[in-house]
Amino acid sequence: MSDGAPKRLLHPETLAIRTQAPRTPEREHSVPLFLTSSFTFDSAEQARALFMDEIPGNIYSRYSNPNTDEFVRKIAQLEGAEDGLAFASGMAAVFASLAALLRAGDHVIASRALFGSTHQLLTQLLPRWGITATYVDPAAPAEAWEAAVTPTTKLVFVETPSNPGLDLVDLEWLGGFCRARGLTFVVDNCFTTPILQQPVRFGADLVVHSATKFIDGQGRTLGGVAVGSARLIAELRWFARHTGPALAPFNAWVLSKSVETLALRMERHCANALALATHFDGHAELESVRYPFLPSHPQHDLARRQMSAGGGIVVLVVQGGLERARRFLDALQLLTHSPNLGDTRTIVTHPTSTTHSKLSEAERQALSIVPGLVRISVGLEHVDDVIADIEQALAASAAPALRESRVEARIEVGA
Repeated sequence: MSDGAPKRLLHPETLAIRTQAPRTPEREHSVPLFLTSSFTFDSAEQARALFMDEIPGNIYSRYSNPNTDEFVRKIAQLEGAEDGLAFASGMAAVFASLAALLRAGDHVIASRALFGSTHQLLTQLLPRWGITATYVDPAAPAEAWEAAVTPTTKLVFVETPSNPGLDLVDLEWLGGFCRARGLTFVVDNCFTTPILQQPVRFGADLVVHSATKFIDGQGRTLGGVAVGSARLIAELRWFARHTGPALAPFNAWVLSKSVETLALRMERHCANALALATHFDGHAELESVRYPFLPSHPQHDLARRQMSAGGGIVVLVVQGGLERARRFLDALQLLTHSPNLGDTRTIVTHPTSTTHSKLSEAERQALSIVPGLVRISVGLEHVDDVIADIEQALAASAAPALRESRVEARIEVGA
């Protein structure tokens, strides 16, 4: 019985672990898998009421399932959102967030720095249905965002930090901008997870994640999630119910378990990434190093204001352009060359030739994706081992003439 005293608010780490689906009569401690396509009705009246949304309950796993519901509740609580919906992948969540809320003739304003597939949605797919988009540079002044607004603008979509350039958008300012104009504000929060940044606090109406990345954290499964206001999630739920981008119960179970260790993992990802970025900042073989919590990052102060740590991604630009980048990738011995990120294992990706290869050269240049850029998703290994592998790969990938001059210099010194 309650004594009337207010309940103490739980910390995010506790919510991630203690939020669970209702216990079954079997009295399990760990939430079981609900591997069923459908659910039974106790009566004809219950079936009718469930389909009319008059009472809560499961009908069909394309609509809802105890495993997906548990996963969504965890992310919604961590983000400070009212409700949410799970999807089969991160891009399914991004697409649903746009397709469910937009109509023919609508206009979108988007940050220019976006993931390659999101860019394709805005420039190739949505225009087929009469939906147009205007890009604004992430750090552009207020006048540029204002100039992009048209009478048909309905939604603003940003990604911060961006993939792969780690450009930031001022969430608090843009949240106020959208509120003042009645625009729906959608934020891709994949790189930070709700542990490091909660866009809802700054005015976001909807937050999307590729749960495939840091939320899973071990490269095991695909998944996506969108959380936000109950009104918008209701629109996404109707859209998803009739188009079918549902997250499988098994994948939801895996992701929900992963959330329980998310805070611990992000702490190590961030510590390793900062150590790596600091080590290579100013390195002779690199044109530049970018990491939000490095003082050299052009938006370092903004990162400190809206993120609790710098994240697990570091961007290196190797000297020598495309060919040097290829030699560098082939010279790695410990790190993994893969298009994924957010794994326990450190992963290196070359966006020009993989994730952003479908963009034109002009589009890549606009996003500062130069041929020598490599994205490092820093894992949970001992950071000294990660640094050592990058160092040897930089040395091994140096141009032959440069390698020979270094050998001669060492011989001269030895003599």
